Amino acid sequence: MENNSYDLIVVGSGPSGLIAAITAARGGKSVLVLEKMPKPALKLKASGGGRCNLSNTLTIDQFLDPFGKSSRFMRNALENFTKDHLVKFLDSIGVKVKIADGFRIFPSTHNSQTVTDAFIKELDRLNITLITSCEVLKLYTNKDKLSHISTTKGDFKALNYLVATGGCGYETLGGSVNSFDFIKEIGHTITPLYPAMIPIKLKESWVSNCKADTIPKATIKIDIKKYSRLNATGDLIFTNSGIRGPVVLDFSRYITPLFNKYDEIPLLVNLTQNRNEDQLHTILKDDFIKDPKKTIVQNLLTILPLSLSKELLKLVDIKEDEKFNKLNGQKKQNLLKTLAWTPLNAIGTDGFSKAMVTNGGVSLKQIDQNSMGSKIFTNLYFAGEVLDIDGPCGGYNLQWAFSSGVLAAKS
Repeated sequence: MENNSYDLIVVGSGPSGLIAAITAARGGKSVLVLEKMPKPALKLKASGGGRCNLSNTLTIDQFLDPFGKSSRFMRNALENFTKDHLVKFLDSIGVKVKIADGFRIFPSTHNSQTVTDAFIKELDRLNITLITSCEVLKLYTNKDKLSHISTTKGDFKALNYLVATGGCGYETLGGSVNSFDFIKEIGHTITPLYPAMIPIKLKESWVSNCKADTIPKATIKIDIKKYSRLNATGDLIFTNSGIRGPVVLDFSRYITPLFNKYDEIPLLVNLTQNRNEDQLHTILKDDFIKDPKKTIVQNLLTILPLSLSKELLKLVDIKEDEKFNKLNGQKKQNLLKTLAWTPLNAIGTDGFSKAMVTNGGVSLKQIDQNSMGSKIFTNLYFAGEVLDIDGPCGGYNLQWAFSSGVLAAKS
């Protein structure tokens, strides 16, 4: 058995694990951090496309809204460590922040390396022990407590244990479905795990002709009555095999669990900034009246990029050089209907290999929301993505990781 004098062992050096370790050490506790990868904070470094969207400027109520049924569980952690507390904490380790768009909070350098370097420097300053390339094999229990922890680098013991191992996404950065095994073994329930925040593959091949264009304020919904209320709005980008972009990353958390039931999931996408058929008809009609020489594809340019205009015209069997006023009633109706809600069919994703976030995790029913402590073991805590909580793009998941990590450490 290795050093027995630790007050806290943190498993995982992601955002929740690092902030928990620092919070505990600042409170005078001795802390050991175990990380299975060769370097700490790899997923934090990759977050936000390497820019690290740390949080956002929403009120707590606004922040919690997208989390649905999980929001009640999260409130205490977020009220105890708000975005303002996070900004002060980051300042204390030498990270200045910037809110360029009035919503998202980034490091002023727009470089995640700034954040990870600052965290690691603070670990050193506080004499926190960090052991990398150290994978947890088993948690040992004695009645209602954890007694010690077995790893690929030996056994370790502490008064308290925090599991902050993250989710399954990006295995090259430390994510793994297997990371939940040792939690399950001691009796904690793991809800079904699905990839989230991930591009979606489509059945339609025509989308590959539109990949040069970003479509702003697109809305996606599922064209199945039971799930029709599920939707998301944001920028959409076409790819060789499907769609990506912020709206797709947000929406994928609804889609991926449904692939267990359906081989194809019918979608409806509004690519015209939420305009309805009547509004679209007015725009096209007015544009044609201004210049009757314009063809229908030229009229569409007031709404959509050229590549997308051409593909949507093909879908409704209208030639590019036709005139708006010459379209028969049925063709006009088909065009407006397709512009308002373009049908697409989701056929899959790249799975956890490309997932930024995991949908599912340690069941919240077995965790005390006031402490992040296990209801089964009195000296075991959880924080961050390992829990059954996931949010949309925009700093939601990182703020939750930081807030839950601080609450666990203080508890």
